[in-house]
Parts: sequence; structure tokens; C-alpha cells
Amino acid sequence: MKNLSRLFFVAVLIASFSTTNAQDKNNPWAIGFGANAVDFFPVGEDAPQGEYFDEYFNVTDHWNILPSLSTVSVSRYLSDGFTFTATGAINRIDKFGSNSDPITGKESTNKVDDLTYYSLDGRVSYSFMNIINSKTFDPYLGVGGGYSWLDEIGAGTLNGTLGFKYWLTENFGFDVQSTYKHSFEDYLPKHFQHSVGVTFKFGGTDTDGDGVYDQDDACPEEAGLEIFNGCPDSDNDGIQDSKDDCPYTAGLAEFNGCPDTDGDGVVDKDDKCPEVAGLKSLAGCPDADADGVADADDKCPNVAGPVANNGCPWPDTDGDGILDKDDKCPNEVGTVANNGCPEVKPTEEVMETLNSYSRSILFNSGRATFQKQTDQVLQSMVAIFKEYPRANFSLEGHTDSDGSKSMNQALSDRRANAVRDYLIANGIAADRLTATGFGESNPIANNRTRAGKKENRRVEVKLKN
Repeated sequence: MKNLSRLFFVAVLIASFSTTNAQDKNNPWAIGFGANAVDFFPVGEDAPQGEYFDEYFNVTDHWNILPSLSTVSVSRYLSDGFTFTATGAINRIDKFGSNSDPITGKESTNKVDDLTYYSLDGRVSYSFMNIINSKTFDPYLGVGGGYSWLDEIGAGTLNGTLGFKYWLTENFGFDVQSTYKHSFEDYLPKHFQHSVGVTFKFGGTDTDGDGVYDQDDACPEEAGLEIFNGCPDSDNDGIQDSKDDCPYTAGLAEFNGCPDTDGDGVVDKDDKCPEVAGLKSLAGCPDADADGVADADDKCPNVAGPVANNGCPWPDTDGDGILDKDDKCPNEVGTVANNGCPEVKPTEEVMETLNSYSRSILFNSGRATFQKQTDQVLQSMVAIFKEYPRANFSLEGHTDSDGSKSMNQALSDRRANAVRDYLIANGIAADRLTATGFGESNPIANNRTRAGKKENRRVEVKLKN
């Protein structure tokens, strides 16, 4: 009993001060209590011991069990699934293998004096709990060493352990293990030591009491939710406060936690009309006439109008299609070309310019088709005709005296009409233009010279009353 007292004292001392194994990083400490059994038989030795694992579960004939609290352990978490455990155990040994009757061959338990057994051991264990992805079943392997005493004889041992824990709660579970102890001295036999008991994890800190340990809590001093690593979601909209632009008003994920009451895609905090669906371009306010002016600011909310006129259409007092703001003669019907004022007839100077262009029109020889370089001249004429949209003009074709009169008459007529067709095709109203051919009857130069003939081949433009 003297040795038992020593063992309990050492075990309590270890339980108080050891820095050994734990089960996880959040609860770095664990303490266990249980009962143990010592078996000297299945260790690969000659009688009264036996082969390895022979009758390994023969509790009745080989296991030495002290039917009381006989094992105390303290554990400390290391890292990455590794723990370190210190264990103290006591037992009473009265079975040491078995004997065989030389005559009958019958096996019987080899009895020994009531010997005291106690041990102090340390081991490093590796848990497979995360590998098998279990939250309750926690198998482990361990290796270590210690010192065991059998009565007054003691020796160091090399130990290998196989066991498992079954966690009933996060902090409480059962622990079952079997340890093989190989003695370094012949006077202490090899043996197995089995144990079963309960274990308690502790030491985790949860400052804000939200169920998430500080080590894993991104907001350790503010109660929060496990799904947000311990950070809060004050408005319960599924978005943690640190990522929520409106942390105290429930909203939508697409708007970073802010609400959109009218569903117009503009969050309430940025919506000038939060209860009426509107347009993003108008800060969430409606625009009934779609003129780009919010109804609240639109003086004509049901009639489209420009922003510059507060959403109302510009007036056209004289009804000439030119808005008063652009009409230089707002009370007098005019034309676009004359800025809303009545059109005036072209001046003599303008007519001279127009005829200088028309006389320079070049036709292909003997035909009514234009030479390529004439296109720019014709476009210049189109521009002048458009400046005077209410004026009417006659186009007169002329030729030189080469050829017959009838042929020249027909050619001049076709050429005058060719110019008219071009002008019509480029936007000049047909009813403003007439075309007539005069052949060789109205020369303006001597047809006996090359220069004179060139001048006589022409188209003239005249203003009609």
C-alpha cells in the first residue's frame, strides 16, 4: 500500500501540472479517469506466457483488473492531430499467464502472490478523426515510453498504443485503448495494459459567449454566428455586419445587405423615391413621359419635353416646324433653311454663281452622261438650290453647231434633263425644276473656233417667277 500511495501522489501531481495531450486546438486540455487491466500472457514468450495476441480477449484467465478507479491521465494538444498524454495507473497482479497439466494437457491460470503494479507513461498520439471525417468516432495510434513497477521491481518500457475515443458531446466522451509495453530489463516481463474510462476536454476560451472559440472567432469580443466565424449579423439578412452596407436594416445580397423597397434596382439609401419604382438614371424616381426629367421635377409629367424646358415641349407659335427657341421669326411662317423666316429669292450674284457651276458641267462626248470630275460641281449646285427651297428654276441645254440641228436639239434636251434628274435624286423637289433643250440656236460664242464651240456647249439656270 505504500507504493499505491506514492502512485496516487504522482498521478495527482501530473494531473495538476502536466503540459501533455489534448483533443483539439479549441480545447487544448483533457483529463481522463478509468480502470485498467494488465495481461502478461499474449506477448510472444514461453510458458507461462504465450504467443503474440494468443487469447488476447481472455478476460477471465489472464486479465488482472482492479475494480475501481485505477487510471488517471492528462492530455495537451500539440498540432495537426498530434497530442501528448501522461498517464498514471495502479493494479493488483494475481494472474501471470497459464500452466498446462503435463498429463491431461488442461490449461489453468498461473496464480501469483498479490503483487502491486503501478506505472507512469507518456505518449504522443495521432488522431484519425479528421481523416475519416467523423464528429464522434476518434481512433488514434500512439507511441511513447514510461516506467512500470511490479512490487519493488521497476524498469523502463517502450510502448505502442491503439485506441479510440467516442465523443458524446463536444467536451465529454469515452476512451478505450490497448497498450503493448516492451520492457528494457529481463526482470520486468513484457505485457499489455488495457484501459477504459471517460475523458473531459476543457480550456477553450469564448470571450463573447457565442459558441465560437476565440481561436476561431474573427470577432472574439462581439457575439456572432458560427457560419460567419463568430461575427454578427445584426439585421439577420444573411450578410455579416462587416460586409453589410446596411448592417441594421435587412436587405439583399445583391445590394450588399441594403434594402430596395420598391424593387427598382436602386437601394433605399440612394433612392430619392424609395417607395415608388423608378429609374436608376433618375436616382430611383419615375419618369412617366420618358423624357429624362423625373416626374417630381417635370412641369409637364405626361408630355415629353426637354430638360432645358423643365420637361415641357418647346412651342412653335407660327407652326412652321421650327421651334420658337430656334425660330428667328417665331410669329411668321418660314423655312428651316432661312432659320424660320420666310424664304427670299436668290440674288443676281447667287444666280451668277449657280450658272458658273452649270456652264462647267462636263458631259461625255455626244452623250448626256457626266464626266466623273463633274460630280463636285453638281453637288455645289444642289447646296445652292437647297438654300432657296421655295424658288423655282428652269434648266436650259445648249450645244455647238457640229452635227445636224435635229441631233443637237435632242442632245441639248437630254442633257438639260440629265441635270434635272441629278438634282431631283439629291433632294430637290421635282415641281421646282423644268428642263428644256435649245440645240444650237442660242450660241454665246463663235462656233467656228474650238474655244467658241466649248462655250456654246452649256447648261444655263434661270429663275422662274
